[in-house]
Amino acid sequence: MRLLNTRPGLLAPAFLLAALAFAMPVQAQTQAAQPPISVEPVPSELELAKLLWSTMTAVHHANLSGNYSVLRDISSPGFQVNNNAARLGEIFASIRQSRVDLSSALLLAPTYTEPPSVAEPGVIRVRGYFGLRPTALFFDFFFQWVEGRWRLHGVSISPQAIASDEAPERGRNSTR
Repeated sequence: MRLLNTRPGLLAPAFLLAALAFAMPVQAQTQAAQPPISVEPVPSELELAKLLWSTMTAVHHANLSGNYSVLRDISSPGFQVNNNAARLGEIFASIRQSRVDLSSALLLAPTYTEPPSVAEPGVIRVRGYFGLRPTALFFDFFFQWVEGRWRLHGVSISPQAIASDEAPERGRNSTR
């Protein structure tokens, strides 16, 4: 039996090319199965609640620190154009001065006053409240699908004292 010239590594480039050739169709199929970033998904109930909780937390942290730049920076481009950090500080001044703890919203699931809806293409509107006692937190949020994720596009938060089991009338601290 005669062996061919078999120097170590001589067949490695050919094997590597063959392996890549077989792997490429699988990779192409995997990419085809994923929706493109530009197609916005409908958020599940849990994803929607996480958006609401994270927004309440972001506003709460901004109120505590007096620094609204992070809230602005994690929002949609349109929100950023319309709201600088100083303007956001003015908008949320009454909530900040009243020392309402927005982080308490993390303790409850949101209650929706109407089903989430499409406000315009790529933008959803979510309205409801966190039924905390003695102060409920009403919200009216807009989220825009940007670069593969939902980003804050408009915000209204209104703390309302609750004296009974009935929902209070809604006030407004908002920007859009």
